[in-house]
Amino acid sequence: MYRNEILEEIHQYRDKYAQSFQYDLRSLFNDLKRKEFAHKDKLVKLPMKRQVPVKKD
Repeated sequence: MYRNEILEEIHQYRDKYAQSFQYDLRSLFNDLKRKEFAHKDKLVKLPMKRQVPVKKD
């Protein structure tokens, strides 16, 4: 099986990050929002994509 070292490293980092919050999703979300707020100047806002309505026959 193919082994991707970069993906393994990302998975290890992600697991350590989640473990630091005892895998509590609310705490993870709050931490990410704090980081997002602290670095507003680095965020990219993309316009919402308009969905074309599908006509049903």
